[in-house]
Parts: sequence; structure tokens; C-alpha cells
Amino acid sequence: MASMSVFFTWLILLPKTFALFFISHKLASFCLHLHFKTPNKVDHQQLLSNRVKSLSESATLEMTRKSRELRDKGVDVITLSIGEPDFNTPEAVKQAAIQAIEDNQSHYPPVPGIMELRKAISAKLLRDNALKYNPSQIIVSNGAKQSIMNAMFALLDEGDEVIIPAPYWVSYPEMVKLAGGSPVVIPSTVEQDFKILPEQLEAAITHRTKAFIFSSPCNPSGSVYSQVELAGLAKVFARYPQVMIFSDEIYEYIQFGQKHESIAFFEDVFDRVILINGLSKGFAMTGWRVGYMAAPQWLADACNTIQGQYTSGSSTISQAAALQAVLTDPKNSPEIQDMLKQFENRRNLLFSLLSTIEGVVPNMPQGAFYMFPDISWYFGKTDGNVTIRNSYDLCLYLLAEAHVALVSGDAFGCDDCIRFSYATSTELIEEAVRRVAVALHRLH
Repeated sequence: MASMSVFFTWLILLPKTFALFFISHKLASFCLHLHFKTPNKVDHQQLLSNRVKSLSESATLEMTRKSRELRDKGVDVITLSIGEPDFNTPEAVKQAAIQAIEDNQSHYPPVPGIMELRKAISAKLLRDNALKYNPSQIIVSNGAKQSIMNAMFALLDEGDEVIIPAPYWVSYPEMVKLAGGSPVVIPSTVEQDFKILPEQLEAAITHRTKAFIFSSPCNPSGSVYSQVELAGLAKVFARYPQVMIFSDEIYEYIQFGQKHESIAFFEDVFDRVILINGLSKGFAMTGWRVGYMAAPQWLADACNTIQGQYTSGSSTISQAAALQAVLTDPKNSPEIQDMLKQFENRRNLLFSLLSTIEGVVPNMPQGAFYMFPDISWYFGKTDGNVTIRNSYDLCLYLLAEAHVALVSGDAFGCDDCIRFSYATSTELIEEAVRRVAVALHRLH
């Protein structure tokens, strides 16, 4: 009888037990879902470092991208924004690379570059520049840009100031910031031929100044410092032994009518000069990615250490090509001399054409393949739809209305100007300036 009582009791409680089990299971599943639910969508920008978020997109690459987007839509865009020669690498240089492939030069190179190339660079600096550097003071990198960056990483701490004369190559301030430094810009004008004076340099130096960086010939203006002008700057630097000097000479071989001069020539500052060069411009080798620096031994050693930790040496095939280029005296190369003559003819043509446009004040470059006219006369003018407030507005207007891609001067630290590259055919230069003139005429 007792067993029957237990049975009936269990029978009565069974539904409640199942209900309790069901509720417990659902509650557990809900709690588990709360604990392991998909998190809110992550803002990827928050994952990026402050270092990279502080950098700006290269203005030259931005304009190239914008013009490519228009071209993809079928628009006939003339691009005068690219900073590379429109010539091919010399045949002897290409053949040296092909031979290196055939010879299976495909293994890891020494971090600072193959010794044969470093010896050749040392000999080139003596041959062309009367500068004596040991091969151990030469570091070959993946382009001159890396050569600059290596030295900045080696020299700069947070807050160190680097003086940059404007106009400057677009990457200089960003490179300084990437290394933790603070850019200090010295302005110049077309009336100065975009070259700073010794008194401007001295006024910019402070106890926090760690370095100075400039290019001659200059990108974007094509201006070239003479020996007398460099001597004036060197005299100032001699009074400030803590200041290192980056001398970017990548356009050394593209000059019109004068001998190249280097600030490293002056004894008082030689031991503080970081000479930057490469083959991209003078030998039309932008895609080969080979640059180099010549520097005091202690700094070359530091840059060797840095490069060894993040890229190692430049491509062995590119270095074989570079060796052939460095061994070539440009004065004896018909291909290089033809390129130089064509650049000079294009410069003369562009200067002549721009000089006829009201409100455009061109400079006469002595090197590189750029012109940097002052166009500030157009600020405040409008075509009825667009008002031009600055050089960036004008470049966007000319891209939209004239279908000509140029680079605004604000990217180079000089908002009154825009950069024309004449690394293209004379026919395209003539057509581009014709379009620009028509579009500018509509502004009032």
C-alpha cells in the first residue's frame, strides 16, 4: 500500500519536474547566450596606432588615384602629377639584371648591400662629387625613402625638431612625425627661387633642433642650390654642431647647365652630412627600388642595425642592376644624355606656355622635372559654381573642368603654388596647358 502511495505521489509530481527541468534548461541557455553573445562591432580605427593615424596620404599618390578613377570612367585625363621619368631603364642596366638571374643571384644579400656595389658607390662619390667615403659608410636600401627613414629612426627621439625648408618633398614632414620628431618649416617664395637664406636657417635653430633636411635639385620646385648658397648654409651649421644635415641628392643627374654641388663638400659639416641618393630618377629606375646613404660611420652602423631588423638587404637582382648603373658615367651614356636633353626642352616649353596665362607666375627650374608656379592670383575667384580658396581647390577644379591632374602646393608646404610634372611628351604638355588656360579663363 505504501508503495502504491509513493507511485501516485511520483506520478503527480512528474509534470512539475519536467516543467522545472525545461525552465532550468531554457534559463541556462539564455544565461549562456548572454555570456557568449557576439560582441558589438569593433571600430577598426581604434585598433590603429596613433602613429599611423597621425600620417597623411601622399598628395601625389592621392591625385594619381583621383585621376585614375576618372580615367576608369572613360574621361580623357592628362596626368602631370607623377614624379617619375617617362623613359625606360638603360639597356645595359636591364641586361645586368637578366645576367644576375641567369647566374642564380637569388639568395639573401648582406643587410647594407653587396660589397661590390658599395665599393662602386664609394668610387662614384669620389668621381662625381669629390667626396671620400669608405664602402663601410655606404648603406644600400629599398629606395632612397628608406635610406632617409633609417637615419631618422636612428637619430630622432620624441620632440626632437627637424628643420625643413618649404617647398619640400611631400614625405619629409610625415617621415619626421613617424620617427617621433617635430617638423619645423621655413617658408620661401618664387621671388627667392624657393631657396632659404642663411639668416632664415639660423632663426629656426633651437636647443631642440636635431636635424635639417632638404633636396637639391628640389622636388617640387626644381630649384638648385649653388656652391655659394650652400657655403652660406654650411657657415651657419658650423656654429651648431648638434644639428645633422640630410642632403637629398636624388635628382643629381637631372640638371640643366650647371655642375651638381653637395653640402657635404664643406669640411666644417662633412662629418654631419647624411647624403641620400639613388638610381630612380637619373637612370629611370623607379621600380627597381634601390637607394643609398653615405654617412658618418657611427650612423651607418646604426642604420645597418635598423635595416637588419625590418627589411634586410635590397633585392639581389636590383642591386646587380644598380651596380651597372653606378659604374656608368652619365656623361658617357647616350640614353641618359638624351633623357636630359628632352627634359630641358620640355622645361623650356612649359615655362613659355605658362608665362602666357594671366595670373600664373612660373619659376624657371634648374633641375629635376617639375615646375612650381605661383597661382595665388586665382584665390577668391569663381566660375559661378566653385570658389577657389586655395591650391587644393584649384587642383580639384582643374581636374574636374580641364581633366588635368596636378598636385596642390599645400602638400609641399607652399599653398600659393601648384606642381606641374613635365615627365611626359611635349604633345601632352601643350594640350594640358591649353586645357588649363581655358578653365582658368572661366574664373572671375
